Amino acid sequence: MPYLPNCLRILAVASFIAASGASQAQTWPERPVRLVVPFPAGGATDLVARVIAQRVSKDIGQQVIVDNKAGAGGTIGSAEAAKATADGYTPLLTTSSTHAIAPYLIPRLPYDAIKVFTPIAHLADAASVLLVTPSLPVKTVSELIDYAKKHPGQLNYASSGNGTIVHLTTEAFKAQAGVFITHVPYKGTALAIPDVIAGSVQVLIDAIPSGMPHVKNARLRALAVTGEKRSALAPELPTIAEAGLPGFSSVTWFGLYAPLGMKADLVGGVHEAFEQAAHSPDVVESLARLGVEPAPLGTSAQFAAMVSADSQRWARIIRERKITLE
Repeated sequence: MPYLPNCLRILAVASFIAASGASQAQTWPERPVRLVVPFPAGGATDLVARVIAQRVSKDIGQQVIVDNKAGAGGTIGSAEAAKATADGYTPLLTTSSTHAIAPYLIPRLPYDAIKVFTPIAHLADAASVLLVTPSLPVKTVSELIDYAKKHPGQLNYASSGNGTIVHLTTEAFKAQAGVFITHVPYKGTALAIPDVIAGSVQVLIDAIPSGMPHVKNARLRALAVTGEKRSALAPELPTIAEAGLPGFSSVTWFGLYAPLGMKADLVGGVHEAFEQAAHSPDVVESLARLGVEPAPLGTSAQFAAMVSADSQRWARIIRERKITLE
């Protein structure tokens, strides 16, 4: 470098560093990307990840490889992803379970959901459907609430296990409605459906794609969906908020994270690649078949704010309803 006064030397070095950082962001990705999914292959999160990863691969010209690191409700894979290099080549695609719920249910969580991750993008949301056994004499959310109030403790609801989004959503419903319905945990909602059909358990909140086929053949009755808006998979159903509990909403969100310390320009590049893919027509169509819709377009900061609000809500429900994993 030719001789320059000290102040100009400092400016030149700073400009060089900034240009180097920008260059690194502009060249991402130069090799395949390993997308960590902390849940088993074939599950909802895995299917969402593979649909989006396939589109991202086409758009960026590098293969995005889905790497399932399942175990302990998604916490093992999340902890592993947090330790990766913050270079954009090992992002984590996960859900509200690991970043908005687990921190308040698991005493010794192997990661800090806020302090060790860089929020990248809110990619998609999945609402659920409120189902009842056909023998129950209710056809609306309001009628279910009235019936539960008149028959306290006589209704049971199924969940996919203690601390799951199904469990928490139903407890949130009970709290807002002011009703008492007994919790019966199962190892997955698929195992609960026969009992709900038979009437030994009367209420179940389930994923729309797995629940609605039973509604269409009249084995179950659907009352409403849990999201803020009606679902394209069941547009005839009102939201719970429309049908009797104003302001109620519960969805499973799917989001992209990276290890802490990723440069802002690189965050922007990865955010754009994945968010653009989630909103491409072919991906939107594929996600719809899974009962999933792309999240509204937004920034990484908006994603972080959404997760913070969601976390506070579930923390309150877990605390007030005394929910544990046992």
